[in-house]
Amino acid sequence: MVTDIESQLDIFRRQFKRVQDEIGKVIVGNDEIVKGVLISLLSQGHVLLEGIPGLGKTKLVQTISDVLHLSFSRIQFTPDLMPGDIVGTYVVHESETGEKILNFQPGPIFANIVLADEVNRATPKTQSALLEAMQEKSVTVGKVTHRLERPFFVLATQNPLEMEGTYPLPEAQLDRFFFKLKITYPAVGEMHEILDRTTQADEPSVERVLNRDEILAMRETARSVPIARSVQEYAIQMTMATHPDFASAHPLTARYVRYGASPRATQALVIGGKVNALLDDRVHVSCEDIRAMALPALRHRVLLNFEGEAERVDPDTIIEGILKDTPEPVE
Repeated sequence: MVTDIESQLDIFRRQFKRVQDEIGKVIVGNDEIVKGVLISLLSQGHVLLEGIPGLGKTKLVQTISDVLHLSFSRIQFTPDLMPGDIVGTYVVHESETGEKILNFQPGPIFANIVLADEVNRATPKTQSALLEAMQEKSVTVGKVTHRLERPFFVLATQNPLEMEGTYPLPEAQLDRFFFKLKITYPAVGEMHEILDRTTQADEPSVERVLNRDEILAMRETARSVPIARSVQEYAIQMTMATHPDFASAHPLTARYVRYGASPRATQALVIGGKVNALLDDRVHVSCEDIRAMALPALRHRVLLNFEGEAERVDPDTIIEGILKDTPEPVE
């Protein structure tokens, strides 16, 4: 039994490293972003990528789909995009006998990896078309429910600067994203590497290193990692500290937060922590794993009040205060 567990651990780490290395042939830097996206994929979650234009968000998603041998589709969200443009619609066809037949034409949501580019540019009605797909892994058109093929993974992007003509994501949809990852501007050395790779005659390419079945097996391995009751309690206390109405609320929370993280945040801390533990060559979750997941799992689930918005408080600052002041459990 021990040998079997060690074998699964070794396979998991080797496969994860292979994917990271292959993505690194195209994507310069952003190692933590790539790691966060892959952790979310293996945790059966979705990712919201935030960054200014030109930082390679779209290229990252395309590269991941190529490396993982998964089907990929891109949806450019615009104000005139309709729900039917995402999920699909029924189209009238004429049979050989002249009979009129309604056939369902699947939309771009029917792919393993879906890039929702500039998701906050579409109207709330269109944004909501993603809700059922992201949560239930299915799409209902008319009276018929269509199951989506596993793995189903949504990566949505948004520009944090250009807010004119955008529709902020509703809290219910934000909560359905497993992680929110912020892509930062590259350093000077990374800029040189980007130019070397993208302004020459031949651009780098990647090989397909994992298939669908291997990804699903890695998901099962991650879910099977045990977590001690005390570590789980630590994740719960961290989530509770984001709620201003709770006795365990952090002072920054009490001052600046209107509403804290949902139970989905605790799930993200625990499941993400399980993947992080495997990558750190451990078969149990530690408080360190929970802390490593805190920023991406909580930052989009902490809603600021009027004072917080007026003072432009970064939710990351509140979460970092919670990380600093939440004591680890005593064994």
